[in-house]
Amino acid sequence: MAMSEITLTVCKSCALGQSGFAERLRAALPDGSRATVRTVECMSGCPRPSTLAVRAPGKTAYLFGDLTEADLPLILAFVPLYADSPDGNFADARVIGDLRLMAIARIPG
Repeated sequence: MAMSEITLTVCKSCALGQSGFAERLRAALPDGSRATVRTVECMSGCPRPSTLAVRAPGKTAYLFGDLTEADLPLILAFVPLYADSPDGNFADARVIGDLRLMAIARIPG
């Protein structure tokens, strides 16, 4: 499956980011995913810490919070769905599973 360039950004200030989650996420992505994992010092998601932003050029971006290590499979399932979506939107959010309950924001592309 050809994926668009996707950037996954993990907050380094949150507990999840401090635990080395970005490295585990990077290692878990399939070869050829064309997804990049990076970290930033703070994403200002403190009311719902352990945040992850997912974005690609021209697509709606997502900010998820309240993530734990156990959510890694949800994130890995989300990435190809997001890549396959022409604009990053989903007619029915249930397709992204319980990750939809952790969405803080959808930012139009």
